[in-house]
Amino acid sequence: MILLQASDLARFFGADVLFEHLNIEIEEKSRIALVGRNGAGKSTLLKMLVGEEAPDAGQINQKKNMTLGYLAQNAGFNSEKTVWKEMISAFDPLKKMEARMHVLEAQMGESADPQIFKEYDQLLHDFEAKNGYGYESETRSVLHGFSFDESFYEQPINTLSGGQKTRLALAKLLLLKPDLLVLDEPTNHLDIETLSWLENYLQGYSGALLIVSHDRYFLDKIATEVLELSRHHLKKYTGNYSRYLDQKAVQLASEWKQYEKQQTEISKMEDFVNRNLARASTTKRAQSRQKALAKMDRMDRPQDKEKSAHYLFHIDRTSGNIVLELEDGVIGYEDAVISQNIELDIRKGDAIALIGPNGVGKSTLLKGIVGLHPLLAGKMRLGTNVDIGYYDQEQQQLVGNKTVLAELWDEHPTTPEKEIRTVLGNFLFSGDDVKKTVNLLSGGEKARLSLAKLAMQAENFLILDEPTNHLDIDNKEVLENALIDYPGTLFFVSHDRYFINRLANKVVELTEDGSKLYLGDYDYYLEKKQEELEIAEAAEAERLAALPEETVKKTVFKNKEQQKLERSLQRKITALEEELAKLDEAIDRLQAKMIEPDNLNDHEKLLEIDTELKEMQQKQEERLNEWESLSIELEEVQKKES
Repeated sequence: MILLQASDLARFFGADVLFEHLNIEIEEKSRIALVGRNGAGKSTLLKMLVGEEAPDAGQINQKKNMTLGYLAQNAGFNSEKTVWKEMISAFDPLKKMEARMHVLEAQMGESADPQIFKEYDQLLHDFEAKNGYGYESETRSVLHGFSFDESFYEQPINTLSGGQKTRLALAKLLLLKPDLLVLDEPTNHLDIETLSWLENYLQGYSGALLIVSHDRYFLDKIATEVLELSRHHLKKYTGNYSRYLDQKAVQLASEWKQYEKQQTEISKMEDFVNRNLARASTTKRAQSRQKALAKMDRMDRPQDKEKSAHYLFHIDRTSGNIVLELEDGVIGYEDAVISQNIELDIRKGDAIALIGPNGVGKSTLLKGIVGLHPLLAGKMRLGTNVDIGYYDQEQQQLVGNKTVLAELWDEHPTTPEKEIRTVLGNFLFSGDDVKKTVNLLSGGEKARLSLAKLAMQAENFLILDEPTNHLDIDNKEVLENALIDYPGTLFFVSHDRYFINRLANKVVELTEDGSKLYLGDYDYYLEKKQEELEIAEAAEAERLAALPEETVKKTVFKNKEQQKLERSLQRKITALEEELAKLDEAIDRLQAKMIEPDNLNDHEKLLEIDTELKEMQQKQEERLNEWESLSIELEEVQKKES
């Protein structure tokens, strides 16, 4: 069944066309990737489809009662609520159903009215179908998937970082489970572990998906059809992103074949006309061919690609074989160590990817190497003739009030302006683009300008922090090809797994406890991690097998008993938290009643409210003491388990 249908959509800017004649159909189980260059209009199209903007032409129809969820780029929350209260509010309709069920249960004890039983049966069926008994567990699971453990639950959302707010916005949408989920760059702010979790979650999503993303690995896992927005029009391809590339290549080859065939035919006809038009015996035949040429529907010359950047990184001198060594490295801040026991041995020609969860210090380590943030400890040594070029994902090395041209020319004042403009042209800055000031550039333009500066430096050791952020897929591929051809050494942080696979010959995994080297690309790293897990499981099974049977039984029994106790304590704590929340609301209401004008002038009423308030506060204190005791007991059980 069709959820949404758009026909003949267009967006104009004066006489300029962003896109026109776009037609889209989204069905109940669609998995659609919307791709195209930066500036093609992908985000604008999404805003039209979700109703945030009106099209200049065309119309959009939705299925009646369809629910829709939309995550804009860099979306976030502006909520005074805590993380837990905001997330659990996704299930407010279920809570109302639960409350109504309790009312009906009480009525069933007093009445045999069949309508009450009928309504209760239907509510119970719907409640169970919508995971009414497991929505708190589901909320915890989704929050855990986005790297929010219980320490975040009571934090107000407005105290969190922008990236954390964006992750929570996506988490809330997943819990709401709309019929159509529209996501604009959902992989921003996600580390590799969270990306993998999100891929697995979305593969089992019950509704339809429409996604804009520059993460090709992600699109390969999720998409079953691709819509390409290019040159003002939309073209549909069946399959994931890799399949789309294959089909596009075949289609382009076919278009060239047809175009060349037609050009050969045109050339022959024009030659015949030129040779025979003036001869009396063949004039009529030449005129006939001339008319045929005039009526011919001529094919446009196929275009391999839209204008792309042309990156080139070269080096002024070759480094020694040893590029960088780090022993017992420690990173962090004066009051907190983020990671320690870091070992690096980078050799000439290496292309090493540094991976790890958000917050583990990947960017901090890079800044430590280039001297922007000192290492807390460790012995670091640069090799002979090593020249470092650094790409900062935050682009803090760009000067906001400088023009694009000045950013390069000020650092290379002896280079002729023509050469500077040629380099900028390779990075898609041409004409008046070079007169723009940095603070007016988009994220993608700043990324290209930073890369242009890096290319001009001609260093032999490039340290890159998320170089593909803000780049569209075409520019990512251009950058990959340039770095593959780069004759120097690479050490880079990226969460783009496709990018890592194409470039890396080694992967360094960074954790709180240190670094670990894997001698291969990202897929090899995944294989080795799976092997390590299987070896650990086999070792544990072997350890248990070597124990006396009675000891094994006791160990298993003890573990089960601990888990049972932990679940019991967690249920009691959750129940107390819910009761405390209700007590808080009741106390707030009573305190508000005490200052109402009618009550302030009624001594007896005030006394009655005050008595009730004291009872509530006493109950609140008792429950808080219970909660504290149970929480301590739970911590002790969890310590034993670990």
